[in-house]
Amino acid sequence: MGDDPMESIKSVILAGGVGTRLWPLSRTYNPKQFLKVDGTSLFQDTYQRALQISGPEEVYVVTNEIHQYLVSNQLEEIGIRIADERVLKEPVGRNTLPAITWAMRRAEEEYGESVVAVFPSDHHLGEGAMGEIAAARSISDQYLVTFGIHPTHPHTGYGYIDPGDLLPVGAMVRKFREKPDWETARVYVEAGFLWNSGMFLFSTSTFFEELAKYQPEIYSRFREGITEYASLPSLSIDYGLLENSKKVAVVPLKAKWTDLGTFRAWYDYKPHDREGNAGHAELLDSSHNFVYAPGKRAALIGVHDLVLVDTGDALLACHMDATERVSELVKRFRDLGDTITDYHLQVHRPWGSYTELERSRFFRIKRVTVKPGKKLSLQMHHHRSEHWIVVSGMADVILGDRTIHLRQGESTFVPAATRHRLANTGKIPLEVIEVQIGEYLEEDDITRFSDDYHRV
Repeated sequence: MGDDPMESIKSVILAGGVGTRLWPLSRTYNPKQFLKVDGTSLFQDTYQRALQISGPEEVYVVTNEIHQYLVSNQLEEIGIRIADERVLKEPVGRNTLPAITWAMRRAEEEYGESVVAVFPSDHHLGEGAMGEIAAARSISDQYLVTFGIHPTHPHTGYGYIDPGDLLPVGAMVRKFREKPDWETARVYVEAGFLWNSGMFLFSTSTFFEELAKYQPEIYSRFREGITEYASLPSLSIDYGLLENSKKVAVVPLKAKWTDLGTFRAWYDYKPHDREGNAGHAELLDSSHNFVYAPGKRAALIGVHDLVLVDTGDALLACHMDATERVSELVKRFRDLGDTITDYHLQVHRPWGSYTELERSRFFRIKRVTVKPGKKLSLQMHHHRSEHWIVVSGMADVILGDRTIHLRQGESTFVPAATRHRLANTGKIPLEVIEVQIGEYLEEDDITRFSDDYHRV
């Protein structure tokens, strides 16, 4: 390695969260880090930033098993093919400490002693941030480095860091503070506390030394080779390690930072009109509203400080000061067993996607898009039949013991309990309108006999 301070830093991107405070935009199978904000997703932006300090082979992504194809598909969209061994797929979420430990262990196994930067995948960072992060490597062999943000106002949705004695870069951490109420947040801001950004810089040696001291079970489980990830304790890195260690430093970042975790944060991030409204709507005597209703003409009259989000299958209206409470609503839906928190109208699959166009009790209509060279599993449904109509491209269909080819405008019928498969061997995307008819139309009515993606 040369003298360039940006050399040899490995990167870890945490992309396993769900983002319940952004429902109905963020859902279990397409969470906030994969939502397109300005043409690209927050995850895509985070990965491209990581390439400023790491080579493509030095970036690890930790995600949930159900999001692994979103990771690979979104990276393909920006011209990046990530090796499968660099996507660490959690069978179940165990918070940030096990996730980071897994990636740190993988980096150490592959590269030996390393300096590793850790990034959440749902933040916006301004120009110059990666240079500031890389500059902190000068203290990473002695300290666990976290990055703080100078507050612009009291905020109840962030944790705070109380900086202590100054270091050559940054300062020692005197104490971490949990998310406060508004009055306590005001006191913290006046006292010079920093927002906790959730970004870190660790050397593998210091990290594992402190982990062995304060979380010996997690340390030993990963050293021995983790086999039962689901049995690990669920711990955040703040609570499980940083709040206990005496070797934690904080480096304030000057670059612009936004945690796009609530609709209030999205409102602050988006451009505003003269009355302080963000989004597209016709407005009369209305101010400081956030409107997201793509494909619809929204209109507000005499409304102030409102969040209005329409996704076609769900509508959210809440006061701007209540955006932190959206997660309470998600919990209520989940307690009722309502899948509205899990799926969008558009659902991504490793072979492409489908979009629900209409449904009732006994029928469901989808637009299915299959990427060139991809195919669905060989499968069967017990409770529904399907009718496929090719809109564009050419479909190769296995239907029972037959193989048929369908061109634009042609169709076929798939009876219930019939093995079938849809494939696109062409050069352009295949689009099919699928009409399902039956007494049970949910996604779990599927038996797979063969699958390129090793799904059950």
